[in-house]
Amino acid sequence: MRKRQRIKKNKEFQQVFKEGKSYANRQFVIYCLPKEGQKEFRIGLSVGKKIGNAVTRNQVKRYIRQVFFELKDEIRQDMDYVIIARLPAADLNYHETKKSLEHVLKISKALNRRKAE
Repeated sequence: MRKRQRIKKNKEFQQVFKEGKSYANRQFVIYCLPKEGQKEFRIGLSVGKKIGNAVTRNQVKRYIRQVFFELKDEIRQDMDYVIIARLPAADLNYHETKKSLEHVLKISKALNRRKAE
């Protein structure tokens, strides 16, 4: 993920929380906020200390970033996303993480699936 694709500032996180819509499953909560004129999506990650130690939290964040990197062509580009990992996310491997995130992105209608699957 490039720097311009990240949400880092607290003010930006708060704006997505207040103005965006949330969608959830057991492992993740995703807040989505449409941004007009934005050329590529931005993501912010929140993985709390309840998830585990630093190694576990960083692994969860790496998995989430990789999923978004792989799905970048199928995800709506005019949005800001904040992903919050819940406790069960710590026990997932990469493929389970991808499946769970795809599920919650489909619920939010942020995933534009191609017909050639």
